[in-house]
Amino acid sequence: MIRRRSVLTHSASLAAFATLPAGVLAQNRKDAIVLGMALEPSPGLDPTGGAASSIGEVALYNIFETLTKINADGSVAPLLAESWEVSPDLTTYTFKLRKGVKFHNGEPFNAHTVKFAFDRAGGEKSTNKDKRTFANVSTRAVDDYTVVILTKEVDPDFPFLLGQATAAIVEPKSADSNMTRPVGTGPYVLENWVRGSSIALKKWDDWRNAAAIRLQRASFRFIADPAAQVAALLAGDVDAFPRVTPRGVEQFKGNPRFQVIVSGSRAKTILAINNRRKPFDDVRVRRAVAMAIDRKAVIQAAGDGFGAVIGSYYPPSAPGYVDLTSVNAYNPDRAKALLKEAGVTAPVDVTITLPPPPYARQGGELIAAELAKVGINAKLQNVEWAQWLSNVYGNKNYDMTIISHVEPFDLGNFAKPDYYWNYHSEKFDALYNKYKSSPNPRDRAKLQADLQRLIADDSPHAFLYQPQWVTIANRNVRGLWKDMPVFVNDLSALSWA
Repeated sequence: MIRRRSVLTHSASLAAFATLPAGVLAQNRKDAIVLGMALEPSPGLDPTGGAASSIGEVALYNIFETLTKINADGSVAPLLAESWEVSPDLTTYTFKLRKGVKFHNGEPFNAHTVKFAFDRAGGEKSTNKDKRTFANVSTRAVDDYTVVILTKEVDPDFPFLLGQATAAIVEPKSADSNMTRPVGTGPYVLENWVRGSSIALKKWDDWRNAAAIRLQRASFRFIADPAAQVAALLAGDVDAFPRVTPRGVEQFKGNPRFQVIVSGSRAKTILAINNRRKPFDDVRVRRAVAMAIDRKAVIQAAGDGFGAVIGSYYPPSAPGYVDLTSVNAYNPDRAKALLKEAGVTAPVDVTITLPPPPYARQGGELIAAELAKVGINAKLQNVEWAQWLSNVYGNKNYDMTIISHVEPFDLGNFAKPDYYWNYHSEKFDALYNKYKSSPNPRDRAKLQADLQRLIADDSPHAFLYQPQWVTIANRNVRGLWKDMPVFVNDLSALSWA
């Protein structure tokens, strides 16, 4: 899943405050909360139909629910499934479903809706980001409250995947309109959406455990500008801002009105390279690009110092991490030599396409300056998020781009033949398939390490850093996640002290 941010000017952000329902902003109300977000969900609120992480930030576990639930520590717990059993060969999962659950439109939740949701996610017309995964499973409704899922590919992390936004259970009659009129089984329903400014959710009183929900209403305010984020927090117009742009963090650390939470992540910020574009189809050129970049300097410029250097497509906080930061480490002289060895005559003209997030725009300026030192003339092209999704992610029309991939366990992106990176490696595909089909944890750990090394050596991208996310909130807000294995704002856990 891809991390992005929409753009609002400072004045537009302030103007957005006035669009919220009356009374929502009042600090003395303890049954409502206002959360800041740097981006607006796009293209809508159906997490099974879009790749943007912002969709799940609003909808996952709030509007839509999944069979399993991912906790802040990365563990997996039951949600719509009460329990499950796994066959010894890890190919058959039997889920016992929760009884008495219904959708917001009154339709019942059962095994048949689970089958519909997963068949739809893997179907020919699916736009689900994880379509390939669902296309490789077969779902059977044994009875109303028992589902058997057969997987063609072994994946011990399958219960984790079923807790992600792409695995949301949708209701057949409302599925096609979920982008604008979402219908799920969660504790909240959509109350209001003012495009470009805010989304308001209200508690669904018919939820199965409604008495445990402390907040009657939650509003999400979209504020991209870092200065406007700080201003909204200081004014008390926003109660909590998960994953805030960290530039203004220092002024909150000593302020007794606020709590500051620095979280680990499973994200990877990369300078993604179109491996089919010349001269990047030569591994020596890609390695030269990586060696030209001082990743510690990028963390300061793009992440305001919050991050850890990575050398492959795997973050230090994830199990099985191998430290490969010495591979393609910062070495401008070696970068020049590799370009010469590849027969590339300087200057090389390329374009770095930059989506709106500050980490991309700020990081792009530094990276362009460093590439220039080794003979690569990088033109910076700023685009809006819709353009990035269409031209870069969709049409693969780019040379390089800076982006954070936030989804855990996504090494499989390198095995996708139609992914926007245009990376193809028979060696990687064979190794990844072996990794996926190996039920032995020790064997899988070794193969996972081998995959990390292969990607580091092949350098399909310049791997930059693992971001650290910062949450700033009113000191009296309770239930905020400390760590963020996935991007979620779990409203059912929030309350006021």
